[in-house]
Amino acid sequence: MRRLAVVFLLGLAGCVVPSIPIPPPDPTAMLFHLSGDPGNTSAVFSYPPDENYIGSIVYIYNRNAGVGIIEDAHDDGSVGPTAPVAAALGDQVIVSFQRADQTVSTCVRLREGTQSAIDYCGP
Repeated sequence: MRRLAVVFLLGLAGCVVPSIPIPPPDPTAMLFHLSGDPGNTSAVFSYPPDENYIGSIVYIYNRNAGVGIIEDAHDDGSVGPTAPVAAALGDQVIVSFQRADQTVSTCVRLREGTQSAIDYCGP
């Protein structure tokens, strides 16, 4: 009976251990490539391998245009190049990584290439 109680308590303790939070995506690791004609541009997103994002679903959402895409991260936690999403320079773009237990996001003002570590979205 005691062994059963000990096994039960150990199993219960394993259920209440919180997961380690994953960091939000780093803007300086984000890469956007814009293409198209003025007034009709789109952006393709890439992110380097990161073990924190293995098994994640990735959301790229353009606040200004009200459109986005959803893709799976690769087996190494990298992303892209993704399908294009309608976007223009200066648009506010949210990049989110969702795992089963948590979601983290960063919003940037879109620019060509690597994103700024200080030019976050505004109200």
